[in-house]
Amino acid sequence: MKYQNSVYRSLAQIMQFGINMLVPIFLCTFLGIYIDRWLHTSFVVIIMFFLGAAAGARNVYRFAKNIYDKPSGEQYSSYDNTPDKDKSK
Repeated sequence: MKYQNSVYRSLAQIMQFGINMLVPIFLCTFLGIYIDRWLHTSFVVIIMFFLGAAAGARNVYRFAKNIYDKPSGEQYSSYDNTPDKDKSK
């Protein structure tokens, strides 16, 4: 049963990597499309796409760093890097 929980946790982390990368790209791209329509231009969407890709890469980097840097027995909040004590001790 413990192996099965680790598999589900790993799958959830893999899905979170994808979400952390795709959401900023989509949001920035749609914002770029809106700004282009509002200003009657055609280049803002390209800039916003790359800005979203950079933000997504930063999110993935921070998420991966948070996974590999945390010591065993402590869990970190996803919003800050302050350790929370494990309640199972």
